[in-house]
Amino acid sequence: VQLQESGGGSVQAGGSLRLTCLASGFTFSRAHMGWIRQAPGQEREFVAAMTETGDRTTYTDSVKGRFTISRDNVENMVFLQMNSLKREDTAVYYCTAYVAETPHWGPGTQVTVSS
Repeated sequence: VQLQESGGGSVQAGGSLRLTCLASGFTFSRAHMGWIRQAPGQEREFVAAMTETGDRTTYTDSVKGRFTISRDNVENMVFLQMNSLKREDTAVYYCTAYVAETPHWGPGTQVTVSS
């Protein structure tokens, strides 16, 4: 399983970023996909997830209405559109794949939100 995130960066509060994860090494269309994040000094936190077909999504309460997860089962990619970013969204964001009920993570991409 290989996951590679991109799209992170620095943005001012209220701005937007779109994270992209390119997946390989497994049957993407059969895997739940998601995003987690880890802020400095804190444990990793669930952000969002999507079922194999994209018919169901789940979000942590703090990002509902601001973040949107989506996927492309042809290109083997998953996205996280992040709008109305807040300072507390600052973290390393990791793409996750649930393969045979085992989670896998990519190396992560840094998102920094300044006021």
